[in-house]
Amino acid sequence: MHELAVCQGMLDQVTRIAAEHNAIGVSHIRLRIGPLSGVEPGQLQQAFPLACAGTVAEAAELAIETAAIRVHCDTCGEETEAAPNRLLCGSCGDCIPGRQRGRNVVDECGTD
Repeated sequence: MHELAVCQGMLDQVTRIAAEHNAIGVSHIRLRIGPLSGVEPGQLQQAFPLACAGTVAEAAELAIETAAIRVHCDTCGEETEAAPNRLLCGSCGDCIPGRQRGRNVVDECGTD
């Protein structure tokens, strides 16, 4: 379950950000997960309580949003949404070889 390692990495960042803001705790963490990231939101949610125990985020609420895949088409110049198994431009239908968004896990946290 690599989601536990993802949680631990995320909490390292959250701990660093909390320290930079002199926060005594973190109340919420919002994640936007791209469908091409390889991270399963349900498993990440299950791993979160284990990973945050004893950290500044121990009482934090984790909210996960799935981001859409966005592709930029070199043929027509449009940026449109695409399906994970069909990376085609939504405007002209051209194949998108490697310029897409949706591979990332992005976090945002609120501090106390």
